[in-house]
Amino acid sequence: MADIPNRSDDYNPLVKEIFGSAHETYEQLRSRCPVAHSEAYGGFWALTKYADVQRVLSDSATFITSVQNVVPKVAFSGRRPPLHFDPPEHTPYRAALNPLLSDEKVRALGPEIRACIHKELLGLLARGQGDICNEFASQFQVKVFSLWMNLPADLEAQLSQAGPAFINAVRSAEAGQMKETSFVLYDMARTLVAMRKAHPMDPDVDPVSSFLAATSEGKPLPEDMIVGAIRQVLVVGIVAPMIMMGNMGIHLARDKQLQRYLRTHPEKIPAAIEEFLRLYTPYRGFARTATKDVEFGGRTILKDEAIAMIISSANRDEEVFDCPAEFQIDRQNIKDHLAFGRGPHYCAGAHLARYELQIALEELLKHTTDFDVVGEITMSPFPELGPSCVPIRFQVA
Repeated sequence: MADIPNRSDDYNPLVKEIFGSAHETYEQLRSRCPVAHSEAYGGFWALTKYADVQRVLSDSATFITSVQNVVPKVAFSGRRPPLHFDPPEHTPYRAALNPLLSDEKVRALGPEIRACIHKELLGLLARGQGDICNEFASQFQVKVFSLWMNLPADLEAQLSQAGPAFINAVRSAEAGQMKETSFVLYDMARTLVAMRKAHPMDPDVDPVSSFLAATSEGKPLPEDMIVGAIRQVLVVGIVAPMIMMGNMGIHLARDKQLQRYLRTHPEKIPAAIEEFLRLYTPYRGFARTATKDVEFGGRTILKDEAIAMIISSANRDEEVFDCPAEFQIDRQNIKDHLAFGRGPHYCAGAHLARYELQIALEELLKHTTDFDVVGEITMSPFPELGPSCVPIRFQVA
């Protein structure tokens, strides 16, 4: 691969961050170097402007996921559709998955989701304080996901250990540990496939059964790819709720007026969730690989180079969102945010993510009169953006 004259090292994602510091960096990049190159992780491009990110998300022919779909590249342990596939190869897997994550299907689980979240919250409130990320969000997320996946109790217990273990391995960037923890999740996926083949469930309510019933060109989906898809699904939704609950906890602890307002106006919580998603998008490393030389902002990205879409920055683009660093609960163009992506790889679990965050915030505000951050905030490393540990003290209602 030939180099080009304007190649430089504009952005260092390895800098130690504190809460909010990354957004200061991205504000500067949007102004002086919106198409930034980084030498980190073997070299990649970082797009920080809304229009550039939207362009990549919307053009799945030029910008593909099948080569590299995240920066840094995760140690390979197998192909996992639909994210690792490009259209149209990915389409049968999305067709099997999407109906089970529709708004209607998610809301039908509402009472059970609320019960899961309420139970985990009561345990945290009984202690008076704790880490809202790991002692609340990660706990309810595994239970909600297990509910949706129809996991038996033994596999739910295994996932509660294996999921965080894989996430910690990815955060450590240690290839051997990533593979080892990923293989544990693969074993779980194989177990699930064997269970559903022996005892099928209704494909309209069970994700594994839906994959097994799906076809492509009149043939069943390959079993190894079904296993890969289930392996992907097992952990894809664990990190974001943890980080988002941490972000919301910090923001509301600092903005007492907003905390009181949402406590007395719970009907505004869905709108608040959308603005929190825009303001604190928890992931910035989703990537594509260029299939040909392309130009962004006067800079040439070569064929086969990795491009990270810094959606967290795009959602604060001054050219799209007025006063982008401010929380505005009635923002007129809030539906334009890109927190769940766009195009064929739009987040399949968007409805579930919104709904569980909404219920979690409703329950938190309903059962407290106030809360404050009382210890050191630990930040997640790139490609995540936000806290991985937020100790909070609660005044119980």
